[in-house]
Amino acid sequence: MSEKQYTDIEFEELLKNYDYSFQKGDLVKGIVCSYDSTGINIDIGAKMAAYVPVKEFAADKSVHVEDLLKKNEVYEFLIIREEDEDGRFMLSYKKVALAYNWKELEKLKDKNETVEGTIISTIKGGLIVEVKGIRGFVPSSQMKPKILENISGNIIPLKILTMDIQQGSFILSNRLAYSDDKYSEKQNRIENIEVGQILKGEIVRITDFGAFVDIGGIDALLPLSQISWKWVDNPSDILKIGDNINAEVIAIDTEKQRVSLSLKNLEKDPWNEVKNKIQEGEKIEGIITRIKHFGAFVEVLPGVEALLPNNELIEYQNKNNLILKAGDKIKTKILKFSPDDRRISLSIKDDKI
Repeated sequence: MSEKQYTDIEFEELLKNYDYSFQKGDLVKGIVCSYDSTGINIDIGAKMAAYVPVKEFAADKSVHVEDLLKKNEVYEFLIIREEDEDGRFMLSYKKVALAYNWKELEKLKDKNETVEGTIISTIKGGLIVEVKGIRGFVPSSQMKPKILENISGNIIPLKILTMDIQQGSFILSNRLAYSDDKYSEKQNRIENIEVGQILKGEIVRITDFGAFVDIGGIDALLPLSQISWKWVDNPSDILKIGDNINAEVIAIDTEKQRVSLSLKNLEKDPWNEVKNKIQEGEKIEGIITRIKHFGAFVEVLPGVEALLPNNELIEYQNKNNLILKAGDKIKTKILKFSPDDRRISLSIKDDKI
């Protein structure tokens, strides 16, 4: 059977069935059609199936594409190159989250909101910063003079001046952010806080490294190490979201608008109490709080930890045919006691222990 020949008018009418206006930077939905050794074919409603190259599947190269993008299923993709000579669009799956971040930044720009950016590097004429995973440029003329002292890794407030999603252009201002009313109000509150001050606050977020406390519109950090004199494995074991606490201010960074707090500073320092309670050569029972490659930490008195070297720990386990773990009790001897250095060394080599 011979292939049908179309007139120019008929072909033009046929193309109307594929009426679309896709362009680079667009988020589109598409159906996974097939796989090959170099990529995936995706139907997005264009004349030709679009294409996702291998490098645009996922950031994790160990992920199998068939597990990530299943055949005949619908997913969202980002157009990273417009039609080539064959009429095919090139897509990315791994950059979809980044595309949403661009959209979010667009909204923040429209609302003239202040955003936080991390300084990546200093270059001739300004700074390279990263905001929500997207790199942008802060010209020297748009930096607050003191910001020139900042180094890579520092977080600074920024206003979005211009952005072009298709071109990946992103220009910001640090100077304008400092004139922002909300930022200035927060800055004024921080400047009125002093180290050593006791503040009331509410726990608003808990993380592995501590908790964030709302102290009147400022999210201050309560580090894990400052929650208690006792060893704390997880902040949620002690704190709950919504708890109201009193805490001492131990550090303030007005430039970064950061405040650090301590709960344990409001309690008696157990190391001051321990000086007259124990001495070298004394036998004592303690509870293992955690085990590291160099030894075990043993709480010999509330809030006071001592170190049992790893070689003695292993010898004790082999001798007694057991495996010690956090929470186990163990009898030891105080080998060395340096209260001023807050250090206690333990031993279990004495057979009478």
